[in-house]
Amino acid sequence: MAKTKSKTNKLPRTESKSLNQGLGAARAAKQDEFYTQYVDIQKEVEAYLEFDPDTFRDKVVYCNCDDPFESNFFKYFAANFNKLGLKKLITTSYDGSPIAGAQLSFFEYGEGNGKRQKPKAMAVAIEEVKDVNGDGATGIEDVKLFLEQNPHTRTSLEGGGDFRSPECIDLLKVADIVVTNPPFSLFREYVAQLDEHGKKFLIIANKNAITYKEVFPLIKENKLWMGVTAFSGGMWFVADYIGKYEKIVDGVKLINVPAIWLTNLDHGRRHQMLPLMTMQDNLRFSKHKEIKGKVAYSRYDNYDAIEVPFTDAIPSDYDGMMGVPITFLDKYNPDQFEILGITQSWDGGASKIYPKQTQVGKDGSKTQVTKLNDGAAIKIDSAPDNETYYIVDDVRFTKSYCRLLISHRTSPTRKSEE
Repeated sequence: MAKTKSKTNKLPRTESKSLNQGLGAARAAKQDEFYTQYVDIQKEVEAYLEFDPDTFRDKVVYCNCDDPFESNFFKYFAANFNKLGLKKLITTSYDGSPIAGAQLSFFEYGEGNGKRQKPKAMAVAIEEVKDVNGDGATGIEDVKLFLEQNPHTRTSLEGGGDFRSPECIDLLKVADIVVTNPPFSLFREYVAQLDEHGKKFLIIANKNAITYKEVFPLIKENKLWMGVTAFSGGMWFVADYIGKYEKIVDGVKLINVPAIWLTNLDHGRRHQMLPLMTMQDNLRFSKHKEIKGKVAYSRYDNYDAIEVPFTDAIPSDYDGMMGVPITFLDKYNPDQFEILGITQSWDGGASKIYPKQTQVGKDGSKTQVTKLNDGAAIKIDSAPDNETYYIVDDVRFTKSYCRLLISHRTSPTRKSEE
């Protein structure tokens, strides 16, 4: 049976100069070059299909920080193009990528002269995946043959492949969903661009990105949330190309990075109710020594909220504001809770500003600081053992780790008084 030729249209081209700090340069400078494992992409993406099988159907997926063919993002979406029901897959590489061309080389990687690093940036777009090799199935080998036989699916990128370049922004505009592992050092700009263009996305980030003043407001406004993969433990990335690794599995060098998935695609996990005990039951039966046996939960001195150091210690019957660990986002159900703020000075939620404090270290050393204003302060009666604390006008305080400020979405049901 004769095979139909692809009708893929040529990608739009926009002439532009390379940005001062290219994507490749940024990744190299910050050692951002960690490659996502295929299995991690598969597990995350397919969890969304369990919630909505049509999540990617008839959608244009754009992987704009990846390498055509070598990237596992490209491989996953190309190999599962028909299963997902994609309309189109677009992938862009960047100048000087250490893996571009390693498994499938294109003449565009080396064409022309000039000072740009090689392999040069390129975009690849596919609109169909057929059984090119005639083995009765469709998969990545069919995609490889298709790309080799159809050069019109490839377009050189004059802007070096930087996601901020005009030609990459043109590609972004036609995309429905962006899926990639962007450089952590440019993450603020990357998320701002996605928000500006109103795109759906599934991306990988450093865990600390949750607390960025450019990112947290999106979480608060329910425009961005945690993906399906659990917050704890970090993620294992392929590290063959930077020389650093922590373990080898099946001959592949891996490194663990404190990374998470962030998205605005809906999934079932964010609608699961978090089971909770009452405040009284927590004080009596909690498994945490910091809670069990106390008379009451600690209250912040500079926020109108109580300290809840563990997500499973959130009291079910407390109507006020609570400070919880950022790992709470792993269990966050927008139908159950409301996010009100964060204990960072830039958020402006503190009720008071302290003058310079004396910081007393674990070894007894004393330093003049202003750190107490960048967190939630808890007043204490005496100096704690083996813990840093602060003194302001002869009053002692400890400072909690960064906390999200939350409340119950609706008034919780209380037990009737007998």
